[in-house]
Order: sequence, then structure tokens, then C-alpha cells
Amino acid sequence: MERRVLALDETALRRRTSIKWRLHDPDVLPLWIAEMDVAPAPAVADELARIARDGDLGYPVTGPYTEAVAALYAEWGAPVEISLARPVADVMAGVRAGLAALTGQDDPVYITVPVYPPFHGAVHEIGRRLVPVPLGPTGRLDADALDLAFAEHGRGALLLSNPHNPTGTVPTRTELTQVAVAAARHGVRIVSDEIHAPLVLPGASFTPLLSLPEAQSGLAVFSPAKGWNLAAAKSAVLLGGSQAADAVRALPPGLEFTTSHLGVRLHTAALLGGRDWLADLVADLDANRTLLAQLLAQHLPEVSWQPVEATYLAWLDCRRLGLGEDPSAHFRDVARVALTPGSPFGAGAGFARLNFATSPAILTEAIERMAASLPARRE
Repeated sequence: MERRVLALDETALRRRTSIKWRLHDPDVLPLWIAEMDVAPAPAVADELARIARDGDLGYPVTGPYTEAVAALYAEWGAPVEISLARPVADVMAGVRAGLAALTGQDDPVYITVPVYPPFHGAVHEIGRRLVPVPLGPTGRLDADALDLAFAEHGRGALLLSNPHNPTGTVPTRTELTQVAVAAARHGVRIVSDEIHAPLVLPGASFTPLLSLPEAQSGLAVFSPAKGWNLAAAKSAVLLGGSQAADAVRALPPGLEFTTSHLGVRLHTAALLGGRDWLADLVADLDANRTLLAQLLAQHLPEVSWQPVEATYLAWLDCRRLGLGEDPSAHFRDVARVALTPGSPFGAGAGFARLNFATSPAILTEAIERMAASLPARRE
């Protein structure tokens, strides 16, 4: 299948100056950090050109951005009151502010591991007690395990990745409801990082936390930065449920002034004019998901994984390869392919995360290099 968006060649990509392409030596294929090998959506490129042409580089007006995010949530079945939405600098700034508003010093914050490494750091940064709870064996939320943890450690907050990074699972409405009911039973409130929501692939359906009646005391944080590949233009919106007015009032004043005007403008352009581009991207990611499954089966059958339901991040179980706790070090040093180590995610020793949001040619070369690098193949 020809790719419409994930079609840039390596020569063009190596002109980029982002950390993805500059951290490692020039002979390393970078399939690590969550940045896609795409050109921007035309609506975003046009807005960026207008901003440069007009010298429009001042302070942000955030109302249209917040309204565009709220409109997207209404489409997803989670109508949000604008009075309970706050622009923030980025998703992790929103996560920290939300957790701080919902909890007191040394309260527990539950995370479901393995999970995005900055979740771990954010809990410590705000002086809360980190309580990791393992996901189920297939990388899905385990409501029973969370219920037991809530009973043991008490009221606090649960920090969710929805869709989940790194396993790529998308909680069903039933799964999310079971978790919300357990949390409410123990006085635990929920903060949901929903940055990957636009990247749900065919076969799955996204359930926003705030679409659940049982979760209206919770908060969600969203940004178009991941879906439209706009990490360089930071902005996000923190959204409160209908019973979260107390948490919204407890947020630090002036949060909207921490947003980037560039981020606000480009994100709004993406939301209002970038839907066709997003549809092409999701189709390309779906095709790459299939290609990755074929490549792993052919070249690395010892590596197991659950094909993702969302995101472009594959969580690879490399333990049968005998490469130790950090197989990514071997693949970087020997295969010259950069993956993200699994251990910082928690419960990730022997795993690595692979970013497949690239061209079929680069993805194929990377897997072939990885297979050829294994000691048994090189003898």
C-alpha cells in the first residue's frame, strides 16, 4: 500500500535538527522518541507561513483553541463546560497541575506500569507518593489490581494514559468504567492523559474519561501535539468533569499565560483544518502496523508484542533474545537502530519501544538490521 503521509525518505529527514535526528550518530536509524517522520498538515503549514509573514509572534489568545478542543470532545461524546477548561503549557504541565489540585502532600498517586516515563517523575516533582500498579498480562488496565491498591494505600489520584503508552491499548468503555467505579469507591480521583486519542487505529474506539458518568470528578488533559506531530509548538488544555469545579478552582492562576502563541495557533489550525490529513495518517499507521507484524514474524519471531490499537509505538518483548535488561543498547550499538529502553517505563526490563511512524523503507531496513545484529545470526 502506498503511503500518503509517511513517505519521506531518509535524506530529507536527516536535514531535520530535532533531537530524534541529532542525538545519535548519522548511521543510526532513529525509531525511538515519539516524533513522526511526516511533513505537517497543509492547514498547519499554511498557518505557520502566515505567522511568519505577518510577524504574528506575540502573546496568545486562547479562547478559540479551548473551544476547538471542547468541540472535539463533544464529538467524542464528552461535552465539557468551557468554564471548566484551562489552557496549559503542555500535557505534562497539565498533568502536574491536575494532580497537585486533586491531592495533598504525600498522598498516593497510582500509575499503571509500564507507562510513559515522565509520569514517574511528575509524581515525585509535586511531592506525592508513587504507587505503581501493573497492567494485565496483555497490557490492558486491570481494575481488580487497581481496586486492591486503592484499598491498601487510600485516597489520592490515579494517573491514566488513555490510549496507553507504551502498550498501545485503548481501554474499552467497560474497562474504563470498572476502573472509575473502583476509584470512586475509594475516594480516588482520576487524571487522564489523552494526547494519543486522535491516533486510534481501525478496530478500536476511544472512550474519553469525561464521557463516563462515574468519572465526572476527574480531569483530562489533551493536546493536538501528538496526533498532528507538533511537539515543537507546545500547548494543551486541561478539562474538568461536571463534578470537578473544585479541582479547576484549585489550579494555579495564570496557567493560560504559560501557553505558546505558536502552539495555540498551529494546534487550532490542525483541529479545524487538519482532519483529512489525520485520516490519511491513521490509514498509513494502520498499514505500518500490518507491515511491522509481517517483518517481526519473518525476521524476529522470538520478539513478541501485542499489535497496537492506537499510537505508533510498539512495545516489544525481547526477553527471548538473551540481550539482557536493555535490548535497546544492543540494537543501538550493533544494529545501529535506536529504540527506547523499556526499564524507565517501569516493569519494562527486557523490553524496548519502537516508533513505526516512518516510511516502509526505513521500517523494513530497521527490522532487517536488528535481525542481522543478533549473535546467532552473525556467527
